[in-house]
Amino acid sequence: MKRTVYSLLVVIMALAACRPSNKITRMDPGTTTDLSGRWNDTDARLVSEEMIGDALTHPWLNQFSRENQKPPTVIVGTVRNESMEHIDTEVITKEMERAFVNSGSVNLVASAAEREEIRAERLDQQEYASFETTKKMAQELGADFMLIGNINSIVDESADSRTLAVFYTVNLELINVETNQKVWIGNKKIKKLVERRNYRG
Repeated sequence: MKRTVYSLLVVIMALAACRPSNKITRMDPGTTTDLSGRWNDTDARLVSEEMIGDALTHPWLNQFSRENQKPPTVIVGTVRNESMEHIDTEVITKEMERAFVNSGSVNLVASAAEREEIRAERLDQQEYASFETTKKMAQELGADFMLIGNINSIVDESADSRTLAVFYTVNLELINVETNQKVWIGNKKIKKLVERRNYRG
């Protein structure tokens, strides 16, 4: 019996040793990688940097700063995924927030979901934190403008399914929170050609 169990363990270990192992290569996060042709982190970074850069060079920014003697306060709202694939839009919104903050030209406030968590903490402090360290209520910085948008995609496939053309369009709008005036509209297009070299239909 012991010999049978031992032999079985040897076989299992041998089979495990024969399994192919994965090769892992660490990369610079800024490196462009396109493995599937689908939307990826590079697309999100390129869109956010280019679109925010465009938004910050249009007249609304200087006009607001001149009239109010202060930089505008912006909140990044929802970017809806209306494409035909799963896209984590939070990756895009976080890239936009980063680009806004790094520009130094606007104030950026927390998103709706983040504010709920912060408000809960502030409320908790009213009861449990010392008087000297308790943060005051109703001192939030109100947003002057909200950035919202959507992502759409079109896929064109060859008859033999070996070649795909994937077209993405990202639309962003910056809207005055008080008046609903759209002060900037941006659009970024990305097109990819995917060739399935070893595709078997």
